[in-house]
Amino acid sequence: MSVAAYPIPARANLAIAAAAILANLALLWLAAHAPAWWITAACAIGFSFTNNTVFALHHEAVHGGFHPDRRINEAAGPLFAAFFPTIFSIQRISHLGHHRRNRTDEELYDCYLPGQSWLLKTYWIYCLLTGFYWVIIPLAGLVYLAWPRAFRSKAFRQGPARWWGFEPFVADIGRAPIGRVWLEGVFTLAVQAGLFWLLDLSPVSWLACYWAFGINWSSVQYTDHAGSPRDVLEGAWNLRFWPVTQALFLNYNLHLAHHRQPGVPWIHLPRLVRAGDPAPSFWPIYLGLFRGARKAPPGPGPRPLPEHPAPSPDIP
Repeated sequence: MSVAAYPIPARANLAIAAAAILANLALLWLAAHAPAWWITAACAIGFSFTNNTVFALHHEAVHGGFHPDRRINEAAGPLFAAFFPTIFSIQRISHLGHHRRNRTDEELYDCYLPGQSWLLKTYWIYCLLTGFYWVIIPLAGLVYLAWPRAFRSKAFRQGPARWWGFEPFVADIGRAPIGRVWLEGVFTLAVQAGLFWLLDLSPVSWLACYWAFGINWSSVQYTDHAGSPRDVLEGAWNLRFWPVTQALFLNYNLHLAHHRQPGVPWIHLPRLVRAGDPAPSFWPIYLGLFRGARKAPPGPGPRPLPEHPAPSPDIP
């Protein structure tokens, strides 16, 4: 990939980050101090979109595409992760693992394979649709802070992690250096505690905002893969979004284009959509997930791609 052909929009990213974080702060404060419940609810809905913008920039930082200066990229990533809240290194490891395992037997959440439980797979889908999938990620961060070696424990990997479908991700995280990951977790916890103190947040208003974000965020996380071909690179969709939503999500809906060339910054993804690519609407796929897991297509699934080191924005 040529860096000159797909330059990182550094100034735009910095401006968007500042605007989205300020919007987050304003909405969290107003939600906590609103005189009526419906104002809190409206703030929660607004936060569900502005925090998705922060997450989209977090996603860019994971791929080394938020800023061409590696130091700025690596400093911004943990800040964006703190608004999720998650641990940046954990999210990077998990997301790059997703790119390697997409639509393989290890990551086929919309289907059940021979010997798998339809009920359990359907339960996972409903966790996605209702925001509980988001909840697992901050909770996993707290587990790491309390007991980082749990991720290296066979009992943890083959017990809770396997039951939730995260065993390969936990195995990847367990191989990471504990010191750096743990310190990033402390930073995330400090940012969230600081938000509570500076903005005088209430647990109820915080939960309302973050659960709305969790539902909004997780609604996209598998809709852009459900029913797509069983291919690691081609197993995604360029979903049709409303223009405002596509802008707020920074073209995250153009997920097939992203999987084909994950190092390309978000602003260039529309150029990478091919004329013959299917472009299904978000809503039919999203609503279809409520029917539960479907039987996997016959035949073997794709094999995971080989593991590569985390990307660096300094390397073409």
